[in-house]
Amino acid sequence: MIDWRKSALLHGALLAVLCALNYLLPAYHQGNLARVMVLATYAAGYNIMFGYTGLLSLGHALFFAAGMYGTGLAIGQFGLSPLPALAVGLLCGVVVSAALGLLALRTAGVAFMIVTLMFAQAGYLTILYFGEYTRGDEGFVLQQAQRMLFGIDLSDPTNRYWAAFVLFALSVVLILWLVQSRFGRVLIAIRENEPRARMLGYDTFAHKLAAVVASGMMSAMAGAAYGVLFGYVGASFGSVQYSIFPLLWVLLGGAGTVIGPFIGTLFMFYLIDLSSGVTTAYMLIAGVVLVLVTLFAPQGIAGELRRRMWRWLP
Repeated sequence: MIDWRKSALLHGALLAVLCALNYLLPAYHQGNLARVMVLATYAAGYNIMFGYTGLLSLGHALFFAAGMYGTGLAIGQFGLSPLPALAVGLLCGVVVSAALGLLALRTAGVAFMIVTLMFAQAGYLTILYFGEYTRGDEGFVLQQAQRMLFGIDLSDPTNRYWAAFVLFALSVVLILWLVQSRFGRVLIAIRENEPRARMLGYDTFAHKLAAVVASGMMSAMAGAAYGVLFGYVGASFGSVQYSIFPLLWVLLGGAGTVIGPFIGTLFMFYLIDLSSGVTTAYMLIAGVVLVLVTLFAPQGIAGELRRRMWRWLP
């Protein structure tokens, strides 16, 4: 059973440590951690669908790219300031996720995976097709003057870190709320036994659609923030690679845990970063480590902690 006092203490301690690290880390690691927090928000969005609802998507890059391009084009092509541009990116994520959910949720299992992958690939090819505006694989840069929010320069490393921290903290609070809400409990019931949840009178299609939209909205917000904070928008963020990454991060950290996406993102990011400094075959090292983690921690790092020690971990 979840002990909410211990849970609040644990997640509050994590946020406090992240606050302190802004003052302790050198510039390189400060920038890396800001990137990790934004990507962990993306992983947290994926976790709503996969970890809590049991929907395995292979097309989440579509939502990330929708938020990124919605915001990036609003700033670069239409001259909007970051705040309304972020709202545009969020709206794009909601519209795209709702449309995909209405169509993809007519299927289940492997078919659902394939449909989400097909939609993501269609989105990626659309970005390439309209290269005159999106600049395709080359992408485009958001200038420093275009990244000012209420007079705050988001290209400044310290301001960027705090913006990433606020985004990540909001995602943690929202997921904690989701887990203890009635809606979240219904999602978990659907994950565990959908026919029984349906028999109890719950509209499982409506709940799954809401989960897809919530997941897409959070992922789009992460994509929009990534573009603004790091000043780059490119088609590579809509590729299959960025659909597989959140799945890996969630599996490594622990699916269905609040803290798992952050642990998995941080672990994977620094695993690749450190191994690439040793050899050009860094993906081989990363692959071996991932296999070992999968063998000895099949429920992910946070999942194993919950199974072995902290049974109250949400």
